[in-house]
Amino acid sequence: MKNAVLALATALRAGLDPHATPARGNIPLDRGSFLIMPGEFGDYAGVKILTVAPDNPAVNLPRIQGNYLLFESKTLRPVALIDGIALTLLRTPAVSALAVDLLAATDASTLLVFGTGPQTLYHVRAVAAVRELTRVTIVGRSAERTEELVATLRAEGFTASAGSADDVADAQIVVCCTSASEPLFDGALVRDDAVVVAMGSHDPASRETDDTLAARSRVYVEDIDTALREGGDVVVGIEHGCIDPADLVTLSQLACNGADPRTGPALFKSVGMGWQDLIIASALHAHRDAAHQ
Repeated sequence: MKNAVLALATALRAGLDPHATPARGNIPLDRGSFLIMPGEFGDYAGVKILTVAPDNPAVNLPRIQGNYLLFESKTLRPVALIDGIALTLLRTPAVSALAVDLLAATDASTLLVFGTGPQTLYHVRAVAAVRELTRVTIVGRSAERTEELVATLRAEGFTASAGSADDVADAQIVVCCTSASEPLFDGALVRDDAVVVAMGSHDPASRETDDTLAARSRVYVEDIDTALREGGDVVVGIEHGCIDPADLVTLSQLACNGADPRTGPALFKSVGMGWQDLIIASALHAHRDAAHQ
């Protein structure tokens, strides 16, 4: 995970422009949809193709499935086929962890995560790769799934417990990994020095954070146009007059220039972009080649 975070930061500092990444394609199908996410940078090009099948859980199959195909950019020769879900479970938390690493205080050690799915577990591991965590709190809708996740984290050596939405008041890092369409907590409770990551949706009408947090925060995004198209936490915040689009700061600006001083929380809204998959896939391929030499 630490290498994945480094790969993303290195690419941004080497001139990768997220704004130049083609937009995510969402193609309707009879039983769901294709999500198509292409990208190109340096020596590689690639595309992630996922299928979203809402009825699959009823027949004990994953809702989202797919693969990533990596090509050499010079010849467009295919060089690797990577499991799309495994790749997403690495790249999405790595993006969040990069933002946390760039925005959180160096001694930030308390993490609260909303959600109980696979992204929650991987986000805890990702944040732990960039900060020394002393406490992890999990907030979930299902008490049973929350306790199962807490037990898994404890087995991995984390000091973990179940909590409630009000526990954001004590968290230096807050991560939202849910499918919620309405705010999960009261933004007034969030510490002024906290970093909040909202990554649970890419729907302009859905958000995990509220107007209060938006109005208090310096807001960071992967790419401004993408956020205005897909990031509900940003889109709704702008519609309600809580966010000025001119004040949005991109992850690239943050990685290259560092964080400016702020008096309130930092809110990072991510929706996932094709360049992120490409950079992590390229790094995985390079690692595999090195391991076989």
